[in-house]
Amino acid sequence: CDIDIIGEPSNLAEIELILATTTTIGKLGFKNFEIRINERRILKAMAAYSGFAEEDYDTVFIILDKMDKIGLDGVAEELAKEGYAKESIDKYLGLFRGVEEAGNGIDGICYIAKTLEGFLEEDVEKNLLEIINSVNAAKQADFKLVFDPTLVRGMSYYTGTIFEIAMPELGAACGGGGRYD
Repeated sequence: CDIDIIGEPSNLAEIELILATTTTIGKLGFKNFEIRINERRILKAMAAYSGFAEEDYDTVFIILDKMDKIGLDGVAEELAKEGYAKESIDKYLGLFRGVEEAGNGIDGICYIAKTLEGFLEEDVEKNLLEIINSVNAAKQADFKLVFDPTLVRGMSYYTGTIFEIAMPELGAACGGGGRYD
């Protein structure tokens, strides 16, 4: 199944897509699933803040995308094998530890926005908070919306908000989407 919205520059597109998807999944009888959400601009700002060169972002993100399988130590090891500076790797992984400590909700987003000040566009935090608060206020299914700074999705085409539907009982994701401007 595919849902596309064309020509909507506001967060209403993301809110509507997440609500339509979660409502459908809920009506199919699924409960206790997660919508993992992130922002492509956060990924780029985290890499820039940590000292990675822009031409290395794709490689860094491909390695980051393995986080759920190899953990922080595995990501550090793979980044080191690629020849990246220990200082950059430590700074990068420190961001993920900071979000983990702050929590995977609004506090995590606020932490990352404050830490990345000067690297992250100011509207990113506001946009994500608006999406999360709106979805939580209007949702009809039993799911949790979580901020996940390790979510990469669609490196070659997504430009803003990205999300993925995680089904813990299946041990996998069953879908996802994002903004493509």
